[in-house]
Amino acid sequence: MPDSIVQFQQLARALATVVVGQTDVVQQLLVALLCGGHVILEGVPGTGKTLIVKVLAQLLQADFRRVQLTPDILPSDIVGTNIFDLNSRSFTLRRGPVFTELLLADEINRTPPKTQSALLEAMEEQQVTIDGESLPLPDLFWVIATQNSLEFEGTYPLPEAQLDRFLFKLVVGYPEAKAERQMLHNAQTGQQTKRLDLTRLTPVMSVETVLAGRQQVRQLAITEALLDYLQALVLQTRQHPEILLGASPRAAVAWLQASKAHAWLHQRDYVTPDDVKAIAPALLRHRLILRPEAQIDGLNPDDIITSILGQVPVPR
Repeated sequence: MPDSIVQFQQLARALATVVVGQTDVVQQLLVALLCGGHVILEGVPGTGKTLIVKVLAQLLQADFRRVQLTPDILPSDIVGTNIFDLNSRSFTLRRGPVFTELLLADEINRTPPKTQSALLEAMEEQQVTIDGESLPLPDLFWVIATQNSLEFEGTYPLPEAQLDRFLFKLVVGYPEAKAERQMLHNAQTGQQTKRLDLTRLTPVMSVETVLAGRQQVRQLAITEALLDYLQALVLQTRQHPEILLGASPRAAVAWLQASKAHAWLHQRDYVTPDDVKAIAPALLRHRLILRPEAQIDGLNPDDIITSILGQVPVPR
């Protein structure tokens, strides 16, 4: 077993010791990390969305910045701006929080579209343009955004163009009874997550290890039959009678890379149909727009995704 896989397994275990009851979310985050794909964490308040990102940054030894997005945040508050220095009579670049390795965009749907769009170039091209000058971002650059699934007053839904730049949308739900009981025990014994000293967490991986893991993932083999299967699934999202907008070509490429990452984390050097299926809900649920009739019938994207996976024949 390659050392990098062992370290990713250690990372998952270390996350699970602090963030209790979110095993599936942790596994999908590792897949996204290996793809360099940005993530939306959606869930009700108090489920640990922000905690997950803060702990992850500490365990990765990554530069970490957090921006609390509100209606009055401007694009320059995120990417930065040039400030005129009266003493030197010249402009000096004041870099925004986007110049980091791991950026937590907290409550991304509470800021207006103009500010949301400030992240588009950074997420797609790993650079930002300030006053006509293109500035590169770190190799690891990774955006994790959070949003509340219940509160809609004072929010600005993300446009399709921006949603498509997120690899995954992960739903952070309530923990199972056993996990919640463990959380109560931890609180009783003095382990308060609100006052958690992150500096006491021992890093288990470096940024260099992550980049090496990404390189190994790219080298994984995939058969022509499986590529045909993946293409058939994408085509089905565009032809499904309940779907108004299906998966884009960008989504198809992202699905391929995420399937490879899922296989690699399971210690395989080849991709199987189960890898493709495993990451389908997280990859598609924010990209599919249902027809109004389907929404009236109470259907949601996850229902449609399950239907599509059952309709397309699996290669043998």
